[in-house]
Amino acid sequence: MTMTTDTPPVVPATPPRVTLRARLAKAWDSDLAWSFRHSPVAIVATAMTVLLLTASLCAGWIAPQNAFDPAAINLLDAYTKPGDIGMGSNTVFWLGTDNQGRDLFSAILYGSRVSLFVGFLSVAFSVVMGVGLGLISGYVGGRTDAFIMRVADIQLSFPAILIALLFFGVARGVIPPSHHEQMAIWVLIVAIGLSNWAQYARTVRGSTMVERNKEYVQAARVMGRPALFIMARHVLPNVTGPVLVIATINLALAIIEEATLSFLGVGVPATQPSLGTLIRFGQQYLFSGEWWILFFPALALVLLALSINLLGDWLRDALNPRLR
Repeated sequence: MTMTTDTPPVVPATPPRVTLRARLAKAWDSDLAWSFRHSPVAIVATAMTVLLLTASLCAGWIAPQNAFDPAAINLLDAYTKPGDIGMGSNTVFWLGTDNQGRDLFSAILYGSRVSLFVGFLSVAFSVVMGVGLGLISGYVGGRTDAFIMRVADIQLSFPAILIALLFFGVARGVIPPSHHEQMAIWVLIVAIGLSNWAQYARTVRGSTMVERNKEYVQAARVMGRPALFIMARHVLPNVTGPVLVIATINLALAIIEEATLSFLGVGVPATQPSLGTLIRFGQQYLFSGEWWILFFPALALVLLALSINLLGDWLRDALNPRLR
């Protein structure tokens, strides 16, 4: 009599679970992290950007005065020099006050919040518009490609500030006067976004024309995938690298463009001052002795734009193997 033994079924081995610590270690050992650790400019620019961004977002807790509240302003504190004590509130104003007695440190924090808000949303708007049109132009081709690119070429032939001024003027003519102040920031965001979409469209269009002829895109077409699905699922993830670099650099340009428009008096209303509005107010007192009213808002704008711009330059070099 033969004895048979049942062999247990072979259970496939479960792949080891990747922990968060292992993912962080892998990210720390990546080429991008190595480039960041060995770039003092990128470290300083990142620290400055994070510091200014955190300070502006936490302005309600950090600022000693609400710059948007007229009840918190004492006219007796007007023209207080940096480091002096105000006559009306007996408070030390480290950056001085303006002609209304408003603390410049508080005004800069709140103004930076408005400038960053406009900058981030305008860049997001231009990225969505430019990437979408670039994908359609590069993937579809033909007359659609020719039309979108000719519109982009025409826009690129004009300065971005001129396009923003044109749209801002048209929008103010369409919107009722009673809603001008409420809609000013949103009109400004759309105006700056419309002036910068062409760069994204041209960059994404060139990358899409390369990706659409690759085998994985051809396989998706053979499988009957819709064109929108192919563009969103397969092409878009492979063209976002240059877009991220352009968006980082354009964030600094958008902040400067907002400050320029506000300085010209067509941007953020006076009731919601940004860095550009503070500079516009301060330039009236540059030659009258109250230099700090202009100097400190301008310094904050320079530091903010410079740190973001240096961070974008490092990111461009780090993501481009030819520049390493």
